[in-house]
Amino acid sequence: MLDMIKGVFVDNGFITAFLVVGLTMWLAYFLSNKLTKGKVHGSAIAIVLGLVLAYIGGVVTDGTKGVSDISVLAGIGFLGGSMLRDFAIVATSFGANFDEIKKAGFRGIISLFLGVILSFVVGAIFAFMFGYKDAVSIATIGAGTATYIVGPVTGAALGATSEVIAISIAAGLVKSVLVMVGTPFIAKYIGLNNPMSAMVYGGLMGTTSGVAGGLAATDPKLVPYGAVTATFYTGLGCLLAPTVLFLITDFIF
Repeated sequence: MLDMIKGVFVDNGFITAFLVVGLTMWLAYFLSNKLTKGKVHGSAIAIVLGLVLAYIGGVVTDGTKGVSDISVLAGIGFLGGSMLRDFAIVATSFGANFDEIKKAGFRGIISLFLGVILSFVVGAIFAFMFGYKDAVSIATIGAGTATYIVGPVTGAALGATSEVIAISIAAGLVKSVLVMVGTPFIAKYIGLNNPMSAMVYGGLMGTTSGVAGGLAATDPKLVPYGAVTATFYTGLGCLLAPTVLFLITDFIF
């Protein structure tokens, strides 16, 4: 009986992945409502649960792909791939009103450049403090602090080691969780209550998942606007980090 059930899950890996993710999201939002009264958004809890499950999967299988190394959960490797991630980001951005986007104008553009450069500098400083002295490693970790997408893109372009790329992804994940959890608490103090401020905030923070989750806990109507500039932030980071910012880092170190 158990072998038959396992066979059904293995043969229908994609459906199994949706089932597992759905149950994880349900548990995350249940914990959010019952334990934090909604102050910590369910998406943030879901990310933490996902990281814990990925760690368990790696320990159990000695693999490198988290729970997708377990045969029954192999479909999560596709569900969590870059194709569906980018599709979700684009789909979220389509919920924005173009007239409101135009209002951000110069301020939105400035926020994007400031967000990428400041995040990169902070990450580079921490990389140097923890003993990294070569420009490639420092630039890769700095790029990861921008987002966990920019980090590996930069690392792959510059030829960074897998260890450094992994650290850059971890830095981006920490930032994403912090933004997601912290946004509802600081929103009222920074005037984060309208589409324009949401776009500037998305440009400064940059992490699409963190901004989207944080704004969803603040005001769901603001999510598309923050996601739009956060999406541009990722593209700008992928453009600047392996080129201009790396050349500056290489010149300094």
